[in-house]
Amino acid sequence: MRNLVKIDNMENIEKYNEAFVHVFGAQKVDLNDNYGKDTVEEWDSVHQLSLVAELEEAFDIMLDPEDIMELTSYKNGKDLLKKYEIEL
Repeated sequence: MRNLVKIDNMENIEKYNEAFVHVFGAQKVDLNDNYGKDTVEEWDSVHQLSLVAELEEAFDIMLDPEDIMELTSYKNGKDLLKKYEIEL
């Protein structure tokens, strides 16, 4: 059972990273806790909503409006997904 959880977590981080790659054209090596609206020129409201849509589809969740507003960085997104019981 423990291995299954580890595999799920690996798949989840891949899905999470892929959302950033798809929306922002990011390189996976650039994705870290500093990646966000203050450091990424392309990060605007349209890209943020596109990221929300990607994450909601990838993880079959519906983010609360407050959470959508808080999704302003790679790190914040990881923290928000924990609220929805998604481990990365």
